[in-house]
Parts: sequence; C-alpha cells; structure tokens
Amino acid sequence: MRFVAGVLSCLGFLPVAVAQTNLPPTCVDLPIKLRHGDLLVEARVNGSDPLAFKLDTGFGVTTIHPDLVSTLNLRRNGHLTIVGIAGDEQAETYGGAAFDFSGMTYEPKRVAVLPSESHRRGRRRDGILGVGFFRRFVVEINFDRQRMRLYSPDSFNYAGKGEVIPLTFKSDTPIVDAVIVPAGKPAIAGLFEIDTGCDDGVCLGQDFVAANHLLATTNSEPKGLKRGVGGSAEIQQGDVAELRLGTFTVKKPSANFFLEGSPAGEGQAGHIGLGTLEQFKVIFDYSRKRMILEARP
Repeated sequence: MRFVAGVLSCLGFLPVAVAQTNLPPTCVDLPIKLRHGDLLVEARVNGSDPLAFKLDTGFGVTTIHPDLVSTLNLRRNGHLTIVGIAGDEQAETYGGAAFDFSGMTYEPKRVAVLPSESHRRGRRRDGILGVGFFRRFVVEINFDRQRMRLYSPDSFNYAGKGEVIPLTFKSDTPIVDAVIVPAGKPAIAGLFEIDTGCDDGVCLGQDFVAANHLLATTNSEPKGLKRGVGGSAEIQQGDVAELRLGTFTVKKPSANFFLEGSPAGEGQAGHIGLGTLEQFKVIFDYSRKRMILEARP
C-alpha cells in the first residue's frame, strides 16, 4: 500500500466559475442519504423532477424503475440477464436516458428495467446507479457530512492523506484483497467484492464459510434470508472479530454467513458492504483502479 499527503479541492461546482467559462463543471457536491439500507442520491433524468437512485458498486448495470419508462420517453433497445445472489432475472433494456447531477451528466448506452421492482411494497427508489456511473466519475462519499462529490476523472488529482487500496475488476465488479479474523482463529486472507449496495459489514459465501468452519466461531443470531436479484438465500447472522483492509482494522463488523450460494463471484470469499465502508471517507477512482480510504475523525 502507498500513502500520499495534501488536500483535495472541488472548484468545478462553484456557480461563478461556471457562469464565467460557460463550461460544464468538473466537480459537483451533492447530498446523499441512507434509507432502508440504500445509499441514495438524487438526479434528474431527461429533464424530470429529482429522482432517487441507489449507489451500488456491486451492480453491473444502471436501472430505471418500470413505472418511469414511458414518462422519460426511453427507447427499448434489447434485453439482458442479471445474475443475483439466488438466481437470474430477465430485464428489458432501454436507451435515451440522460442523467443530470447538478450540471455533470451521465448518458449510459442502456439502462435495465427489472420487473421485480414493480412487485416491491412501496417505492423506495427510482433506480440503481451501477458500474457505468462509477466509471463515468471519480466518486467521493463522505458519510460524516452526508455528501457526495463527483469529479471528472481526467481533471481529478488526489492529494489527501488517505490510503490507496488497489482494485481489480471481474465482470466490472471492484475486488480487493482483505483479511478476516474469526474469533479465536488465525487470520484468513481472501478476495472480496466492494458492494455499496449492501448495508452489512461483510458477507461470506457458503463455500468459504464451510471451508474455514466459520459458523463455529461466531455468536450467531437465528437464521434469516438475504434478498436480492433472483430471489433470496438462507444466511446465518453474526460477526467476525476483525476485518483488515489495507492497514486499517475494523473491529467486529456485522457478518452474514451464507448457508447456500454466495454474494460474490466464483473464487471470492464474499463482499464488503456499507457497514464497513461507512467508517471511512471513501473515494472510488475506477479510472486508476483504486479505492482511497480516509479515516473518519
């Protein structure tokens, strides 16, 4: 791991600068909120009123709620299969969606429309911002201030005091090396997806749990179900003694031990969710294959 020192600046969102140059901003500062386990930010789509979108590094495509397709004048352009934690879901795809984040724009070639979103009780969100959003911008999430900054990757220059965590990608999902320490057992290294779409600390796949006899190491709660695309999977809830990410150590993060299937891809131990990430200020810089963590005050 390597460290750099200095400060970050965000000048592009200043109205005076935009008015003088008549150019789009290179940085904007936006409010975020955590609701029902979803990390949400608002955006306008095709000139709409503000809509609420979930920020999800673990999701391979951006989605729009089915009820908005006609309102936003989207054009059907195909279909795809979305693989979830407990199965697959077929989704139609549409073009013509232009997202506006206070002057910074994101225009994916396609957005998916999940039929299952129509079956949710109540409408908690208007869609999901997946991997394409995180490739379009450098994304800084400040949980203390409940703010998010978006930067243009070509103008972004980090000079803070955080730790740089290298990212690798498999099917567009960011993956890091991390270590868990079960209670009373040696540390176990593994590959973990980074998933802001999950509000738990860490989720561990059934194969990894069984191979390392992890159910015997936790004061686990009763069994439950983890819901996601494709259905639900049975889990045992509990915690691990430590999660080590870079030089940081997170004590007793909440853990879901999957009793069937896995929240992550083949060969990976599991994923790291918001329960861990919210203990830091986090910067996702996919253009440079890195995540930067700054300790919260």
